[in-house]
Amino acid sequence: MKIPEFAYSFYERRLQRGLSPERIPHHIGVMVDGNRRWAKLAGAPTSHGHQAGADKIHEFLGWCEELGVDVVTLYMLSTDNMGRPQEEIEQLLDIIANTLDRLGESNRVRVQPVGALELLPEDLAGKLADLAAQTAEIDGVHVNVAVGYGGRREIVDAVKELLLNSAEKGKSLEQLAAELTDEHISSFLYTRGQQDPDLVIRTSGEQRLSGFLMWQSAYSEFYFCEALWPDFRRVEFLRALRDFGRRQRRFGS
Repeated sequence: MKIPEFAYSFYERRLQRGLSPERIPHHIGVMVDGNRRWAKLAGAPTSHGHQAGADKIHEFLGWCEELGVDVVTLYMLSTDNMGRPQEEIEQLLDIIANTLDRLGESNRVRVQPVGALELLPEDLAGKLADLAAQTAEIDGVHVNVAVGYGGRREIVDAVKELLLNSAEKGKSLEQLAAELTDEHISSFLYTRGQQDPDLVIRTSGEQRLSGFLMWQSAYSEFYFCEALWPDFRRVEFLRALRDFGRRQRRFGS
């Protein structure tokens, strides 16, 4: 039996009233999973699922802005996914490019690329770099766009940059090894300078990280949702925030 829309609206208002402003996550990571399955269930081309997922991203960022979330990291394209059939990847990259254009036109979010840009087509990598510069001074939700992203790749890239940086300063491997801490590696990650995610949400019922923010999510809270990403509703988001607000964070203790 389908629940009437007014009932959802009533439930949403009730959930939102129960949220404590001081318990809203500062940084949320989102694994936007389920676009392909959504298209298959709808009997539509895969590209329709990716487009529906892209449309949901804009809606989701509006919810975050409304509720006071400061930073959002969107897992849009992994290094593993870049091995999918060429036609699908080309369509997906076009949709991502269009999504970036819409983010820039909104003039409401600050965009930062998170990933190995050298793996992307030159025009998309350039668009990401230009958008980061264009939106750098916008006082809105900080949106990390994880495209061409892999958690292991990020850690390897961070270590490489750390080693090169140390070599430029004339440090030996022995000196680096003696002083190396986790903070040193954190300072060379794609998200350097940012607070680690408080909450990581994954849609589509899958319960694994799939390489997403492997280093940064060491003490994150996780919320797994059965809804496919295009079907992810505001009420599900509010449930995730309610669940987060009820948890006692221990940070490894």
